[in-house]
Amino acid sequence: MNDRELLEMAAKAAGIKLTSWQNVEYPKNSGIHGALYCMSHYWNPLTDDSDALRLAVKLRLEIERSKHSECVVYVGEVGAGQLFERSDEKTDIFAATRRAIVRAAAEIGRAIKE
Repeated sequence: MNDRELLEMAAKAAGIKLTSWQNVEYPKNSGIHGALYCMSHYWNPLTDDSDALRLAVKLRLEIERSKHSECVVYVGEVGAGQLFERSDEKTDIFAATRRAIVRAAAEIGRAIKE
């Protein structure tokens, strides 16, 4: 699943109405090339700490940080589960945590029936 699909499924889980995908400039090596536009602002919990925190709170995700990985434990329609996003001394631990939150939300969104 690419970043756009992850964001779309995460938004679905959170009940966020999206209007379009916009190309947004991020730092060259971030690997992220856009954001979803919702209502009157860009929404991208992969790059924005506040969007990620709101998503985690809304979905009641539990975040546990260990020494070498970020773990998001989630409970939703798909049941209990864990997702790990690895980080090390060369990895941005905040980016790894945001990605783990979005991946967990996307799994919940994928389980929601239309």
